Amino acid sequence: MADVNVSGSLRRRLALILTGGAALLAVILFLVVRALAAQVAQQGQDNILNASMASVLDTAVIREGRVTLDFPYSSLSMLNTAADDRVFYAIHEGATLLSGYDWLVPQSGLSAGDAYFETTSFNGDQVRVATGVRILTGTDGPRTVSVSIAQTQDALSDTLNAISRNIVLLGLGFFMLVSALAIWAASTTSGQMHRLTTSVTRRGPQDLSPVTQPVPSEMAPLVGSLNRLMSRLDHTLAQSEDFIAEAAHRIRTPLATVRSHAEATLQRVEQVENRKSLQAMVRAIDESSRAAGQLLDHAMVTFRAENLEMSQVDLADLLRDLGQSMSPVAEMKDISITMEIDGPATLQGDAILLQNALRNLIDNALKYAPVETGVTVRISKAARLSVSIIDEGQGFASDEIQTLSGRFVRGKDMDNKVGSGLGLTIAHEVAIAHGGEMILTNTAEGGACVTLYL
Repeated sequence: MADVNVSGSLRRRLALILTGGAALLAVILFLVVRALAAQVAQQGQDNILNASMASVLDTAVIREGRVTLDFPYSSLSMLNTAADDRVFYAIHEGATLLSGYDWLVPQSGLSAGDAYFETTSFNGDQVRVATGVRILTGTDGPRTVSVSIAQTQDALSDTLNAISRNIVLLGLGFFMLVSALAIWAASTTSGQMHRLTTSVTRRGPQDLSPVTQPVPSEMAPLVGSLNRLMSRLDHTLAQSEDFIAEAAHRIRTPLATVRSHAEATLQRVEQVENRKSLQAMVRAIDESSRAAGQLLDHAMVTFRAENLEMSQVDLADLLRDLGQSMSPVAEMKDISITMEIDGPATLQGDAILLQNALRNLIDNALKYAPVETGVTVRISKAARLSVSIIDEGQGFASDEIQTLSGRFVRGKDMDNKVGSGLGLTIAHEVAIAHGGEMILTNTAEGGACVTLYL
């Protein structure tokens, strides 16, 4: 993650967008529903005002040349509300107030038979007014009578406030529901990428097969590009493995031929200078051959370490076979190989890697052990299964013991021994691949001890 340029969280960004949209929709829902509720409530009040105004206006008659109205009690009683809204009325003949409140002045130019509504204020209170006009025909001609009924809107405000509270609760519930769905949707969407990431992360470096699990169409281009990249990497790794194996084979085979010819020539040459030259040549050939072999071993460890071919391995049998195969080398230096093995020692591991690691450690011990000494191979089944390779040489330098497992690292005082600095590296990496470790120590007598804990 340190090398990845991270710019926010896709899941958080998606959740914020969806919850922000939910909040906006909740506000719009509140405004729209409240406006509709206000319109419906106002329409209800207007209908009652219109009915009250019409019942009064219908009683208007001309008697003895005068306009009279039989004011019905029910026309005002129908306007009773829980909030005890105040009711006002005004009756005009033309511009003359016949009865009621003089501040209720009807608009001019009103048509008979229609109801007109307006909202005004009286003493700081909002008032809704309904006005109707009727034309009466008398002996002296037509007369225009208008009736205005007004009512305060306390009950309407209370109703709207109650509706608003319910709308707020509804909007809050809607927002919480949509937010929960948004978070779930964001988690589900990002979960597809998380599963893809987990699938790729769990693979070893050798598993470069295409991703075949179903993915959303939006992720198809990414997965397609990833599959193409892994296909190219797989092809490149296969070429690298083939190249390393072929290169090691092509290097070691000619070197073996050249070495045999050099040794044969060395037996026939008598001049000291020529013999020294041939001996240097044989030494260089040995060093190159050993380096090629260990490079091949190290490459194989690198390729197999993350994709171990696990099986039941008996270290006792493995070490006995290695001791037998390497005994000719030991005999050439009059070195004895002692196996301290007490019964089977089995574990789950990669037999090829374990064989390479132990062969390199025994080879190192034979190389650095003095002539006519011994190399001890010991298996311990104490707290952890371990294998120790012990020689009777000069041991490890105390100031180098922590760095000798690095690649191409060799000790300073090696007495011109042939080596590539990869033997301990191979053993160390094999131990790590098997969940263990390699410990370098010196014995009390001064010899080197390499222990693999598995």
